[in-house]
Amino acid sequence: MTTKVFIDGEAGTTGLQIRDRLIRRDDIELVQIDPALRKDAEARKAAFAAADVAILCLPDQAAIEAVELSKDLDVRIIDASTAHRVNPDWAYGLPELSADQEAQIKSARYVANCGCYATGAIVLLAPLIKAGLLPADASVNINAISGYTGGGKGLIGEYEEGSAPDAFLYATGMSHKHLPEIMNFTGLTAKPIFVPSVGNFAQGMAVSIPLHLADLPGDVSMGDVHAALAAAYAGAAHVKVADLADQDSRIDPTANNDTNDLTVYVRGNAEDGRVVLVAVLDNLGKGASGAAVQNLDLMISA
Repeated sequence: MTTKVFIDGEAGTTGLQIRDRLIRRDDIELVQIDPALRKDAEARKAAFAAADVAILCLPDQAAIEAVELSKDLDVRIIDASTAHRVNPDWAYGLPELSADQEAQIKSARYVANCGCYATGAIVLLAPLIKAGLLPADASVNINAISGYTGGGKGLIGEYEEGSAPDAFLYATGMSHKHLPEIMNFTGLTAKPIFVPSVGNFAQGMAVSIPLHLADLPGDVSMGDVHAALAAAYAGAAHVKVADLADQDSRIDPTANNDTNDLTVYVRGNAEDGRVVLVAVLDNLGKGASGAAVQNLDLMISA
């Protein structure tokens, strides 16, 4: 069977990458509208009506309006914006969280795609909190560096014209828009310190979380942390946990570019319990467009 898919916001960075992933597939038919009518409500509503699944690649408020526009139609929605990620009426689009999470995505009408930084942080933290290795009220620091495509057309333009710095930190006021979903889906009850940064490369991302194992309850070893993460993602198609060898080798934030893969690293000093957890993913792959297509495939396989 062919599934009809409408990408609302196809001209943006995420939308273009989703289109590129779908356009060559025999099982997908893209529903498209004249670019001149991309903001025309009637043309968009007709596209929603023609589609089996619509993927919203829009700013938050526009995504909310798109859901309202299509609410009476027989179309399922994947929203790539931040607007619905902690809405209990929406399935959160990170199937690796659990078998139940994957089942929710398969049956949902509404699926909220994960944030890119949030994907890395949740993959690292959720299994440790669930296993009781990391207390929910722990003081957690999350550091990250992303390629500049995560900043949208404005930031992409700055880098392409050469006016942006080689790297910068931002959101130091501790109000980054991914924090609510990080807390909601890791189980953290204490707000983490989250300081993201952008580097002078287009795609790729590394999210890192340092831990002093001596601060954790019980006698937790580096091996325990690695084992908990390896068990959580055993059999996962797109999340792999690297082994404990090669502790001093470089970790490249671009290593998973142009894929939907995420690699987890547990690095550190096993003797004194200083450990860093790292997740490497493509901010436009598992962090955006690739994840949307993964969720789409789950929805149409049900």
